[in-house]
Amino acid sequence: MKHDSFKTYLHWGLTAFGVVALSILFFFSLFKVGALVHFFQTLLGILMPFVYGLAMAYLLTPVFNWLHARFAPALQKHVKNPRRAARAAKFLSTTLSVLLALLLVAALLWMVLPQVISSIVGLVESNLLTNSIQNVTGWIEDTLQNNPQFEAAAQRVYAEAVAALTAWVKTDMLPQLTNLMSGLLGTLTFFKNVFIGIIIAIYVLNSKQLFAAQAKKLLYGCLSTRRANIVLDNARFTHRVFGGFINGKLLDSLIIGILCFVGMTALRMPYAMLISVVVGVTNIIPFFGPFIGAIPSGLLILLIDPLKALYFVLFILALQQFDGNILGPKILGDSTGLSSFWVMFAILLAGGLFGFVGMVVGVPLFAVLYSILSGLVCHSLRRRGMPEETQAYYELDHVDERTHDILYNEAPARPAAGSADRPE
Repeated sequence: MKHDSFKTYLHWGLTAFGVVALSILFFFSLFKVGALVHFFQTLLGILMPFVYGLAMAYLLTPVFNWLHARFAPALQKHVKNPRRAARAAKFLSTTLSVLLALLLVAALLWMVLPQVISSIVGLVESNLLTNSIQNVTGWIEDTLQNNPQFEAAAQRVYAEAVAALTAWVKTDMLPQLTNLMSGLLGTLTFFKNVFIGIIIAIYVLNSKQLFAAQAKKLLYGCLSTRRANIVLDNARFTHRVFGGFINGKLLDSLIIGILCFVGMTALRMPYAMLISVVVGVTNIIPFFGPFIGAIPSGLLILLIDPLKALYFVLFILALQQFDGNILGPKILGDSTGLSSFWVMFAILLAGGLFGFVGMVVGVPLFAVLYSILSGLVCHSLRRRGMPEETQAYYELDHVDERTHDILYNEAPARPAAGSADRPE
């Protein structure tokens, strides 16, 4: 009896302590928002190598699984020790997966960087840029010679510009150099995080089955069986949505990039390799990606040949119609289950919050949240004995409070006795 009362007091004591602790944390978060944001930014910066590593491991998982499914049976036949065979299969699959990813990145850089350098050099050395500078300079000289009053004003503006430049060098140049150094340090930090992330990705790929088993063990140890099953089902659904969308989008963008290169080469357009890579990479972003890649590419071609720029715009429109109506549905199918409105909403919201990464993962993330919310709503409707189909609510007028029957506009029911009148 004393033991039961002690457990009761302990339960209420822990509950009260939790309420007080959460209240203190809530008020602290209200009055110390800046400190809280700074804390999470610092924590994210520290954990960024793990973020890169987990992202790379997730993207390489299909390649790892494909290689492991082929190495494991072959090694089990030739290696007597099963544990050694399993370790060797994991090692070979992980090594080849990472090497393939590094070779792909190196190939993209090898294709893009020479094109970028030659494009910049070509624009600098082109007659278009030189002639434009000469024309502007000649126009200014002729204007000043023919209008002495403008010449005096120009000299005054020139003197003010020199004074402003001198003041900027004395006062603002040092902060700009500091920002430049911060940018260089940020670049070095990025490459350091990527390097550490590659190592973390190798560990994750080698031990992903162990990590998954530990997560399931923790889940069923901390939650009830029913809730653990629900969490596990939602995690698998999230993996299916993210994996299907991201892997399908990567394959779709690769095909679009190759088709863009073939088409631009056949039409003899300039910067075919550079623009094809830009179009392929930006095509990963749903809805807005084709425009993000096509607009700067079209402007670049416009500087060289306006007629070919028009051909490029028409070609990109045809290519995107092929992607949106044939290739995309064939590869992706209905992987997200979202309408075009919610796709646009997810891209704008996630892109505004998290930039380029948000524009890529915003759609599958919103699809998961949308599905979970839809499941909760349908569960609540089932408990009330009401239909789950959205079509059943198109012409709904109201729901009977006692029977939960849906009453439609075509045959409105009279209000029940004692209930408040409803305005039509």
